[in-house]
Amino acid sequence: APVMMEHWGGRYVLIGPYEHGTAQSEFEELPPEGVFGQVVQRMRDMGLGVHYGRWLVTGQPRVVLFDLRSAWGKLHEIKYLLWEHHRIPTPPADGLIDGVAAFGWMVEQFFRTLFSLPNLDRPVIGHFHEWMAGSAIPELRRAELPLSIVFTTHATMLGRYLAMNDPWFYDHVPFVNWAADARRFNIEPQVLIERAAAHGAHVFTTLSEITAYECEHLVGRKPDLLLPNGLNIERFVAMHEFQNLHRQYKEKIHQFVIGHFFPSYTFDLEKTVYFFSSGRYEYRNKGFDITIDALAQLNWRLKTMGSDRTVVFFLTTKRPFRSINAEALQSRGVMEELRRSCQAIQDQLGDRLFLATVMNKNVKLDELIEDYHKLRLRRLRHGWRISRLPSIVTHDLYDDANDDVLNRLRNNNLINWPEDRVKVVYCPDFITSANPLFGLEYNQFVRGCHLGIFPSFYEPWGYTPEECLALGVPSVTSDLAGFGTYLIRHMPDHASRGLYVTHRRYHSYEASVNELTNHLHNFLQLERRERIALRNRVESSSDDFDWSNLVRHYWDAYREVCRRTGVSGHCVPPHSPNGPEQAAAPTTEQAQAHLDETGPQVDPPRKATGVAPDQPATRPWQSR
Repeated sequence: APVMMEHWGGRYVLIGPYEHGTAQSEFEELPPEGVFGQVVQRMRDMGLGVHYGRWLVTGQPRVVLFDLRSAWGKLHEIKYLLWEHHRIPTPPADGLIDGVAAFGWMVEQFFRTLFSLPNLDRPVIGHFHEWMAGSAIPELRRAELPLSIVFTTHATMLGRYLAMNDPWFYDHVPFVNWAADARRFNIEPQVLIERAAAHGAHVFTTLSEITAYECEHLVGRKPDLLLPNGLNIERFVAMHEFQNLHRQYKEKIHQFVIGHFFPSYTFDLEKTVYFFSSGRYEYRNKGFDITIDALAQLNWRLKTMGSDRTVVFFLTTKRPFRSINAEALQSRGVMEELRRSCQAIQDQLGDRLFLATVMNKNVKLDELIEDYHKLRLRRLRHGWRISRLPSIVTHDLYDDANDDVLNRLRNNNLINWPEDRVKVVYCPDFITSANPLFGLEYNQFVRGCHLGIFPSFYEPWGYTPEECLALGVPSVTSDLAGFGTYLIRHMPDHASRGLYVTHRRYHSYEASVNELTNHLHNFLQLERRERIALRNRVESSSDDFDWSNLVRHYWDAYREVCRRTGVSGHCVPPHSPNGPEQAAAPTTEQAQAHLDETGPQVDPPRKATGVAPDQPATRPWQSR
């Protein structure tokens, strides 16, 4: 949003649904103004609930938000037209599909109203992200509005389901019967909407080579361009600033570790390294399985070597739970009481020692402490020690016995034995400042850790390792993640920059586990000074993934969609770094050459079924 606002200003607007629960904190309503304000007012006159204002994120772009409840009265007609015009079935009483259909219809009304304005004198580009937003594309193309349409899929619906259930997913992709599998997983409407959006767009894009390969076979159209995801990188004036943040937040994690482990046994925090993984609970897709197996191998290696290093591994995700583990809260409470008691003794001792010194008295330090504090400290120390092992999970799960992560940890005997060099903390709740266990925001927690581990099996892009990069934290990704394939192609020295790639494609599971174990073991061999230097290299690499650099791919897509739709004028802001005065729109041959260069390195592709650049392609999505 900040980069788009810098280049487009008032000509840029975001469209989305109005969520009553979050609007108060994320959205500032404003009086309608300008071209988009005229559209909003006309839609309100039609009886539709439309909000106009500013999104309260960096850049503060203008937004138009639709209250989907105002379209419920037309829902039967909307769903009928989806079937009549495009053969997309919509099941009854499906809240998600109903919302998607209503949203698509309101987006269609927005553009119909926009193009009915008498003073509209500029070309219009509509950039749709994901199948839920792309539900408007079929009707927009059928209406033959003069709208240049770009559609970006950030994954495929069918790919997500297949990858979770097929360990040889990428080998089987070319042979998938998409229609049969969509019905098998009960996601036929979602898949058909996604295909309709992809085939109806003038320019179809995705994030990475690995997802382009998936789209070609599961969506039936080879993407025209790749649009990698970026971040808004926070830059520091001096290098030591982010190192100071690492030390500050690491101390916070130390406090959790003390409260969680030290009632049972202790280890040297100066020789302790913090690893973590996080993401949605997609056990195989997110690589939780390979991560746990690699940590078990690492634990065995360290014990065999007699290493004095300790690894504490945090796995944070979201699972249904009853409450935070009562024993964890009790240990933390006793620790805080110990801290307060020691602070009281320190204050009293300091005052009494000062008086004794200035009065030239020879006293023993033990005599300066009141018996009350001695007795209280003794009781707290007794209540602090426990005989059980530290729990591997911080919350009481509803389905503890069938949780894949817990079972994998138990099967690998990673249950926090005193002699283990790898300790585990499984937190089934995302880390926020409201979480009483950590008291940190997620980005602060990441800064306090030493290494992020994300060897995903299915990951169209992979924001988690990219977020680590932005925060100056080394990380591990995989060559089945879009971020990993981008590193391999565009950053050959990624390993020396603290960005490790585990090879999973064309490798056996065991070989990938061994490679990941080697990454983790080699990282542990680094001394503190070397880890500091590595974090500096990670942080210095983050510029490559700033939106100010990666937005050039969006300009490529906008120039190409304008060329294909015959739009004249500037489709990229003239003052942009990669604007039309610096680079002309690519020819068809150049666009194909770009795709051939950046496309997935796979077997010879099948014939593309997408829209040919020089054909109108009025309703290609009707073909099943």
